[in-house]
This record gives sequence, C-alpha cells and structure tokens, in this order.
Amino acid sequence: MKFILHFLSLEWKSFSRSASFGTNLAIKILMAIVALLYSFALLSMGIGLYYGLKENHLDPLVQINTFLIYYFLFDLTLRFLWQKIPVMNIRPMLILPIKKSTIVHFSLGKTALSYFNWMHAFFFLPFSVVLFIENHPIESVISWHLAMFSIVYINNFINVLFSNKDNLFGILLAIVVVLGGLQHYGYFNITDYSAPFFEGLFHSPGLFLVPLLVLIGLYKITYDFFKKQLYLDAGLATKSAIAKTENFTWLNQFGTLGTFLKNDIKLIKRNKRSKTTVGMSILFLFYGFIFFNNPSQPQFMQIFAGIFVTGGFLFTFGQFVPSWDSQYYPLMMTQNISYKNYLTSKWWLIVIATVISTVISSFYIYLGWEIYLIILAGAIYNIGINSHLVLYAGAYTKTPIDLTSSKGAFGDKKAFNLHTTLISLPKIVLPVLLYALGKYMEGPNTGLALVAGAGLIGFAIRDRVFSQIEKVYKVEKYKTIQAYKQNN
Repeated sequence: MKFILHFLSLEWKSFSRSASFGTNLAIKILMAIVALLYSFALLSMGIGLYYGLKENHLDPLVQINTFLIYYFLFDLTLRFLWQKIPVMNIRPMLILPIKKSTIVHFSLGKTALSYFNWMHAFFFLPFSVVLFIENHPIESVISWHLAMFSIVYINNFINVLFSNKDNLFGILLAIVVVLGGLQHYGYFNITDYSAPFFEGLFHSPGLFLVPLLVLIGLYKITYDFFKKQLYLDAGLATKSAIAKTENFTWLNQFGTLGTFLKNDIKLIKRNKRSKTTVGMSILFLFYGFIFFNNPSQPQFMQIFAGIFVTGGFLFTFGQFVPSWDSQYYPLMMTQNISYKNYLTSKWWLIVIATVISTVISSFYIYLGWEIYLIILAGAIYNIGINSHLVLYAGAYTKTPIDLTSSKGAFGDKKAFNLHTTLISLPKIVLPVLLYALGKYMEGPNTGLALVAGAGLIGFAIRDRVFSQIEKVYKVEKYKTIQAYKQNN
C-alpha cells in the first residue's frame, strides 16, 4: 500500500512541477468543463430516453438492448483512437525494492479511473434507476447493470492489451460502418443475434456472471502479459528494425526545399503515428455526405463540408508542425537552417495533399456540379488561408509526438491552447461567414466567389505571410526547444 501511495505522490509531483503546469492546469479545467457537459448529456439521455421511447409506443428496454452492440463497438473504437494508456516511467522503478506485481497493478488500476470508463455511469445508472421506478424486478435491474459495466471494463482491458496494434481502429470503424450499412439496407441484422444476449442479461439475473468472469479472465491475461514485458531487455527495450534506403533523388532539383520534402516523405512512410494520421485524413474525403443534399442542414453549412473534404491532411498532419520533428528539433536548430525553407517545405506538402484530395473527391460530381464547386472553393481557401494558419498555429504547439506510437492519431490534448484555439476560428468560421454573406447578398455563386477569392488573395501574398510566420517561430524557438526536451 505504501508503494501505491508513493506512486500517486510521484504522479502529482510530475504534474505540478512541470514547466507547463499553468497550461496543463488550464487545460484540465477546460476538459473538466467539457466532461461535465458531456456527462450531463448522458445523464439526460439516461433519464429521458426511457420515457421518450415509451411515448412512441416502443419498449424502452428492448430498444436499448437491441442497439447495445453498436454502443459498445463504438465505445471500443473511440478508445483505440483517443484513450491513452497510463504509462509510468518505470525503468527507474526496476532497480528499487518494489514488486513488479505492484507496478503492474498500479498501472492497470489507473485505467479504471479513466473518464472513458466512468462516463458510462451517467447513462446506465439513471436508466437503471428509472427501470426500478417503473416496477421492473430489482434483481434483474442490478444484474443487467453489473453486466453493462463488466462489458465497459472488458472494452477497457481490450484497449490496454492491444494498444500497440496500429490498424485496429480502422478495422473496428470499418466493422461498425459495414454492419450499420448491411442493417440499414436489409442484408444482415447483427442485432438479431446480439439483442437476445442482452435481453438474457436482464431476464436471467445469474447470467451477469458471464461478462464478469470474462472481465476477471481478461484482467489476469493483461496482468500476466505486462508483467512478462517488465524487463529492460524485453518489453521495455527500444525496438529496432532493418533500415531501408530511399533516396528520392528526383527531389534534389529543388535544392534545400527538396531536402526537407524528402525528410517529410520518409517520416510519413516510416513511422506509426504519421502513417495512422495520414490514414485518418482519408476519412475526411467522405465528410461531405453528412452535409451535401441534406435538407435538415442550412445551405451555408455546405462550405463547412467543402473545407473538410479537401482539408483532411491539413487538419490532421499540418496542425502538428513542427511537433512531427520534436525528437530532433533541438539538434536541427543548431544547424544553419532557414526557417523559411523549413516552413515552405511543410506548406508544399500540405498543398500537394490538398490538390490530391480535390482530385479524388471528384466523385462528388455524382451529386451535382454545384457540390463539386463548393469543394473546389474549399480547396482554394485551404491552400491560400488555412495552410498559412496551421503553420502559424504550429509556433504555439509545443507538444512532442511519439512517432513510434499510433495512439492519439489526431494529436494530444496539450496541443490545444488559447493561441491555437483562437487561430483555429478563421479556418472554419471565416469561410462559412463569407459564403453566407455572398449567398444572402447575391446568391450561392457569389458566396463561393468570396471564399475562393479569399484563398487566392492569401496565395498571392504568401511571401509576406511567410515572413511574419518566420518571425513568430524565431520568437518561440527557445520555448519550443525547452518544451520538447522536457517531454522527450
């Protein structure tokens, strides 16, 4: 027990003595507010969903049990994308008289406190109370409730056990989409097989032991796995692989710019985090189906979709410049490197990716040429305005990136601060306002012309813009180096 308390003390000292303590505390408070709002939404659903379904002459319990399979699959998918595994700096612990079992139990125990686990209480607990109030058998309600939380923690330890698998998020997301599509079009209904199981958890109280025993077994498997890896020459050893030589000599014609581009291409091809991020950016191509030809959406919001369809790489990769180079950024700053050349190479990478996305998204022509014109206007705005904004915001993004891990493909919460938040507003809000202004003044074409015109102006003055961005990077240079050194 004393070691557990000592670990907790070390965790607090690590947080409170950090150079970015003030920023981290502000982010924690902001995240707490967001968590409270999200919890309130779940709480409202937990209470209101029962009576809402009942008013529509549906059996609330049957309906909830029918779609729980999607609830838990989606929960597991989000965990693989966003839930971070609490990792202690355990190498120094291995030379101290501390049992390996204590270290592993503490690390796994921290995952139980994750918001991804206890947030479900805001839905299942009030819903269970409503079931009891509505005269459902108390033993059935308790059995069902315990089973639900057993499954929640089963998802937790599945995520812990397979956190180093790069492609599981994509596989799970594909499974959810395929199952939903097959059910929507009437080819296959997974709920015909899952619903009886969840119904049984309620009507057969002793059945809750099944997920509970699975949870206990999974914890034991996870514990044994990590305990076996708790050696400096095994699980904690740095993995190495055979190096592959790729010269990309065709880029030599671009001089220093070509050198930077070669480094960026190699970084994307050779590292887990960058490859996962680029893979996630492909999903943005299908974002338009949410807004285009959707009568429930205001028409001016279509430009919002146009920005995202072609801006996948810009938003997922571009916003974390220069964090992609955090592992060797201090060394790079000791060299005779021009910030302008460095930033220009990143800009060209974003522009090339945006152009490729625009070409691929030509399948939207099937929905009409006016839809594709919106995408083209969004692409021009991304090249002329947003490409500059993400590079400018990068000067204030001081979160290092672990290139060997795909966890958190969309970045770390510490990458968001007041500067980056304010800079992010023109990326989305400004084009929507320009489109809305032009549409209500003259028509949709005028709105598109204003958005595209803003992009063309930004492109025309890019040299002046780069000069200003370069000055900001020089001012923030030593703060960035200090942040990267502390966190690496």
